[in-house]
Amino acid sequence: MKLRVDYRASLSLVGTVLKYLTVPLCFPLLVALYYGETVVPFVVTMLLTVALGAGLERLDPDPDIRAREGFLMVALTWLTVAVVGAVPYLVEAHGIPPVVAAVRPASTLGNPANALFESMSGFTTTGATVLGEISFDAHTRGIMMWRQLTQWLGGMGIVVLAVAILPELSVGGAQLMDAEAPGPGIEKLSPRIAETARALWGAYLGFTVLEATLLYGLFLLGIDDGMTLYNAVAHALTTMPTGGFSPEARSIEAFSAAAQWIIIPFMIAAGTNFALFWHALTGNPRRIFGDTEFRSYVGVMAVLTAILSMLLFAGAGFVSAAPSGETFDAAYLAEFSNLVAGQVEPAVRQALFQVVSIVTTTGYASMDFNAWSPAAKYVLLFAMFIGGSAGSTGGSVKVVRWYVILKSIRRELFTTGHPEAVRPVRLAGRALDERAIRGIYAFTLLYLVIFFVASGLLFLDSVRYGQTFTVLETMSAVAATLGNVGPGFGVVGPMGSYITFSNAGKLFMVALMWIGRLEILPVLVLLTPEYWRR
Repeated sequence: MKLRVDYRASLSLVGTVLKYLTVPLCFPLLVALYYGETVVPFVVTMLLTVALGAGLERLDPDPDIRAREGFLMVALTWLTVAVVGAVPYLVEAHGIPPVVAAVRPASTLGNPANALFESMSGFTTTGATVLGEISFDAHTRGIMMWRQLTQWLGGMGIVVLAVAILPELSVGGAQLMDAEAPGPGIEKLSPRIAETARALWGAYLGFTVLEATLLYGLFLLGIDDGMTLYNAVAHALTTMPTGGFSPEARSIEAFSAAAQWIIIPFMIAAGTNFALFWHALTGNPRRIFGDTEFRSYVGVMAVLTAILSMLLFAGAGFVSAAPSGETFDAAYLAEFSNLVAGQVEPAVRQALFQVVSIVTTTGYASMDFNAWSPAAKYVLLFAMFIGGSAGSTGGSVKVVRWYVILKSIRRELFTTGHPEAVRPVRLAGRALDERAIRGIYAFTLLYLVIFFVASGLLFLDSVRYGQTFTVLETMSAVAATLGNVGPGFGVVGPMGSYITFSNAGKLFMVALMWIGRLEILPVLVLLTPEYWRR
């Protein structure tokens, strides 16, 4: 059988992207040099990426990319980049000079399954972690910065970045961006697709620099002594990609209320369609507030925040005693219930921060919401399935899909009573193609089916290995990895870790993060015989 897909062309372009991964590796290398740490993990990874990338490039010196090759190239790029991204973790765990290793605890990332999980979680901006201890005593500052940087690279999209800066990818760039773009589609902002990619990454970089500056300003003004330059840069690198990795074990809880208020609007911006910012900068700022999806996105977060704020303000958002399986203690619960209950600002801040963090799939935590009541947790579980806007760095289903589904249901109710009526579903004043509506239904149904099937499989895996995860814990773990959200509930809560899952369970969730970041279809289509046959 003659293959319909030119896999050599796809692999060649994977090699091109991989080869240039050495450039961002220079940043954590410089951080390691500044702090007097070993640079071996980064040097080894650089040599590996150059060798592997150059070898793959030789498979096809003049690749021709069409839609089929684009799907294969994008799926393989994200997989190979995650594999290569795990190398610094493995080298740190096994290859650090003994004099350094002697004063550090054993790293959980010495396990290849753990290293791949952490790398895939970074590049897909999931934010789930298997680090046993998050501190500079356990890991070097260079490695922790690489962990942050993987999220920033994955946020707007590795392939979108490659299209923006590599001329060899400008031909066929539209197919590549369509395969990688988060959401039903990506708006073309200029006649040249490379200019569109550069515009998106320009806005992304600008927001990152602005957030880092504002956060570091808190340190300079003496408002937040913990927000050092390192922490300011680290958190800016993981806010804008809606990633959620933090070098602090307690996430954003470790910082002041002022830092939390600064991070909130940047999370909201990260979950917004970046094309709207391009329109605002080119003289049409009203486009943002006139956008139907943006209004729906803000409206959903406002409603969920109001519900949680009332629960926390009334004290009903906290459980009265630590139930079985929870990890918080009574003193922690008492401290926050007394702080929030009956006080407007803490209640609104905690509710708004967590709603925005979960809806945008950032995964930061301003406190351990394991200490919240079941009602409050179900609000957050519901928020995990909403997602940000199309064209944003957020994950999950996306607001625009839910909007179209609700409008199409309303249309069906109307046409049931008026069979002769012709009533198209409109989005921003434009009638949607029926094929696009069917595609949205197909994606959403497939997403939910994968969620329930994967939850069952992960729960059975935990039973097989004698683990005692609850159904809520396994369901939240699947929702958090498939939707690239990060934290779940119970042992995988915001202050917890996925380390207790079996290696098989962790590799299963690696696959969920991979297909979730690429929005399922570009990966699953590779498994169909029709894709490969001529």
